[in-house]
Amino acid sequence: MSLEKDALTARVKADPKFQELVRKRTFFAWTLALMMVAIYFGFVLTIAFNKQILGQSLAGGVTTVGIPVGLGVIISAFVLTGIYVVRANSGFDELTKQIVEKAKL
Repeated sequence: MSLEKDALTARVKADPKFQELVRKRTFFAWTLALMMVAIYFGFVLTIAFNKQILGQSLAGGVTTVGIPVGLGVIISAFVLTGIYVVRANSGFDELTKQIVEKAKL
């Protein structure tokens, strides 16, 4: 059984579509990760170097600009995760299914 599994694994790894899938998925994941890092560090660096911007009051009340911006950072993580899930469930899963079907032949 192990030899069959190893042969299937070798066929999948040798498939050009598998290599394309790995390349596309890796690029997409890194792109989203870098976007999240930029959002997060942009927020942290703004706090570190220009507190006045985030400390300004919204409409004269006790809520500051930093509150909605901070919520935006948190929401952006969920949005970027959702984007990845949608892309994985549509494009990546279909390509994976094609690769597995071809390897089983």
